[in-house]
Amino acid sequence: MTVKATTASGHDPGVSENEASHAESVDEMPSTPRPMRADAVKNRARILAASEEIFATEGVSVPIDRVAEKAGLGVGTIYRHFPTKEALFEAIVVARLDDLLETVKAQRDARDAGEALFSFLRTMAEQASAKRDLFDALGSAGIDIKSQCTETMDEIKGNVDLLRRRAVDAGAIRPDVSTEEIFGLVMGACQASAHTGMDKAGSQRMVEIVCDGLRSTVVSPISVSVS
Repeated sequence: MTVKATTASGHDPGVSENEASHAESVDEMPSTPRPMRADAVKNRARILAASEEIFATEGVSVPIDRVAEKAGLGVGTIYRHFPTKEALFEAIVVARLDDLLETVKAQRDARDAGEALFSFLRTMAEQASAKRDLFDALGSAGIDIKSQCTETMDEIKGNVDLLRRRAVDAGAIRPDVSTEEIFGLVMGACQASAHTGMDKAGSQRMVEIVCDGLRSTVVSPISVSVS
């Protein structure tokens, strides 16, 4: 019978104590992350909400103490959830995009294919306008939102493309406009309204004009008769 040699602590002599301890800790780790407690989930949501408001109104250079004060939490709690300010920035953007993704997914099986697309475009534009100050602040700090959220953005676009194709098949929108062009039109309307200082109503009106342009049949609000 062959007996395997071990050290006094019971480890293989060919493996260092540190390596053996690491291997044991890995073996003992659960296969899936432990879900956050209910209070931790609430604290995370409070941190994100406070951060969005603070960064949008005061810029991203404000100290974490201000976020903690706004959220009504200790600074240590902030750092337990987000070890760096960059991690907090990314979490804010990811949370907003995740909300948009869930919104567009909920529209995939809507009975009215055309209205499903238009409803999402309105929501997307409203979110972009509401968070404009935040995104501007993140951009001025050199934070590349697109590169950090490419996968989620691609998934959103894929779902919007599905809505577009369903709307085309239903005869609700013109077939000669691509998904990329739709994104460009809506975001262009949002940027134009921002640069011209339009209020929320003005911004929404521009998005409605884009939606009207996408419809397969555009009905003019003014009827002109020619005798």
